[in-house]
Amino acid sequence: QVQLVESGGGSVQAGGSLTLSCAASGSATYMAWFRQAPGKEREGVAASGRFSTTGYTDSVKGRFTISRDNAKNILTLEMNSLKPEDTAMYYCAARVTEVPGRSWDLGEGFYGFWGQGTQVTVSS
Repeated sequence: QVQLVESGGGSVQAGGSLTLSCAASGSATYMAWFRQAPGKEREGVAASGRFSTTGYTDSVKGRFTISRDNAKNILTLEMNSLKPEDTAMYYCAARVTEVPGRSWDLGEGFYGFWGQGTQVTVSS
């Protein structure tokens, strides 16, 4: 069992930056950030997996950076050049068990542990 607590959300103007943090109660093999905007499905944003590999959805590449502090079990998402379309509830997710050959994953069903979310609002 891994408990996840997100923090760092808030309101910013377009072009601004925010950094989200996720504190995990234990270690996980894979961790990721997801987001869900009103009326839309939850989507994977950025993932961190085995051997320090990372992956991003196309819409955030070059603007968001995911990183992990494995010693402290903290996952971070640095978000720059924010756009109004980035407005959503952001969730931290984790998977403990390893999947052979899988470096990272942005699929919602891949993860078994979820945080409560932190709201990010970007105004134009």
